[in-house]
Amino acid sequence: MDWHFGATAFATAITIIDPIGMIPITAATTAHFDRGKRNRIVDQAVLVAAIVMLAMGLVGPYLLDYLGITLPAFGIAGGILLFLIAIDMLFARPTGARATSEEERVAREGENPAVFPLAIPMIAGPGTIATVLLLVNLARGNPARDALVLVAYAAALAIAWLCMRGAARYLHRLGTTGIHVVSRVLGIILAALAVQFVINGILQTPLIKH
Repeated sequence: MDWHFGATAFATAITIIDPIGMIPITAATTAHFDRGKRNRIVDQAVLVAAIVMLAMGLVGPYLLDYLGITLPAFGIAGGILLFLIAIDMLFARPTGARATSEEERVAREGENPAVFPLAIPMIAGPGTIATVLLLVNLARGNPARDALVLVAYAAALAIAWLCMRGAARYLHRLGTTGIHVVSRVLGIILAALAVQFVINGILQTPLIKH
């Protein structure tokens, strides 16, 4: 069992999904619903996000191969995208890689925020999909590594589900400052992972190796 790869997969999954960061957006978009409806919305959001990520994990590698995108190229591009997200997390800014201001405005006007914006793009946004594809490609078809990626994202989604289910309660206890502190710590970890992905991509390119 490749525990180093498993640790990388889990750290990447937990930082990009950012369960703590999901607390305020969940509380805001479900505030006018009763508790039962809020719970159903959270359940639906996590389920839809899981289906999207699983689908991309299964189909994504074939799509990249069809487009002729190499693993080093995707690693560099994914690392850059993750680094931009990490910068937004460090400065506690809303990131356009998850949801734009226009998307958030539309979401506030909608009746059911489960699919949009909670599932997509807040949980399974471009950044999350990029990391899923990146890790699946790094697994190189190894069944054990593929299983580690699956377990890592399942665990991250389970934690996100717990945070979203108790969003109102956690928001009251942690406060905005507490959530920002946790998000910034996760941002530092994500920034380091992003830089490592870029370095690995550069070192794996034929021009560098030869």
